[in-house]
Formats: sequence, C-alpha cells, structure tokens
Amino acid sequence: MMPVPLQHFLFFAAALFVIGVYGALVRRNIIGILLSIELIVNAVNVNLVAFSRSTSLAPETGQIFALFIIAMAAAAVAVGLAIVLALFRIRKTIFTDQIDLLKG
Repeated sequence: MMPVPLQHFLFFAAALFVIGVYGALVRRNIIGILLSIELIVNAVNVNLVAFSRSTSLAPETGQIFALFIIAMAAAAVAVGLAIVLALFRIRKTIFTDQIDLLKG
C-alpha cells in the first residue's frame, strides 16, 4: 500500500481554505459565515497534521495540536453562537446587511 503524498493533503487543505474564505466573504447569513470560518480552521488542522506526519520525528504531536485547535474552535463557535443569539433577540434577523448596531 502506497502512502498518500504530502502534496495531496496540501491541495485538499488549500481547497478547504479557499472554499471557507469564499463562503465567509459571500454569505449574508451569520451562521453561514461561522461555518465558513470553521472550514478555514479545518484546513489549518489538515495542514498541521500533514506536516507533522511528513516532517516530525513524533507524528502524533501534530494530531495533539489539532485536537487542541478543535477544542478552541468549538469554544469560539459557542461564543459566536451566543453573540448571534443576542443579536437575533435585539434585531430579529441573522443577516449581516440588516444588522447595524450604531443605529437605534
């Protein structure tokens, strides 16, 4: 069985990153933007594990760092969803073009 080359992982992570950036820039829905940011974080995790597997003497260190990043991303999503819920209670919408906090 042949191992998967590093370039395949890098291409996959780059594709995830581009999809995430595109989604974060184009979406009007706050929840869609949060999901796109999660795609970007997952692309970083794929890169971290791939580089750790190919260059490190202890490949499990990249996986451990990826687990910490996943835990931190889950906490960030919890905070982001709390902010979205607070905005929804005030403005009754989740669309970014209708949320203008400086106006009364």
